[in-house]
Amino acid sequence: MILYLTTDELSTRIKYEPRYIREQMKDRVFKRGVHYIQPFGGRKILYIWNEIEKMMVSWGMPSTAPEHNPMNRIVLRRGRGNG
Repeated sequence: MILYLTTDELSTRIKYEPRYIREQMKDRVFKRGVHYIQPFGGRKILYIWNEIEKMMVSWGMPSTAPEHNPMNRIVLRRGRGNG
């Protein structure tokens, strides 16, 4: 299922300001028709989360998917001499 996000929703997922996404990333990082669409030829921009997440993972950025969460790799160990 394709998940479409507004600029504000995308902002909360990737931790960038909405203004930065609109002004810097929209046409430099994201490609129209691949990473975002403007439905009905309007001004509203909807970002395609599935494609953006794929790109983030391929660039080595952590994904929000549980299997890509770096915190899942942490192994807790008992300290020595606490026995």
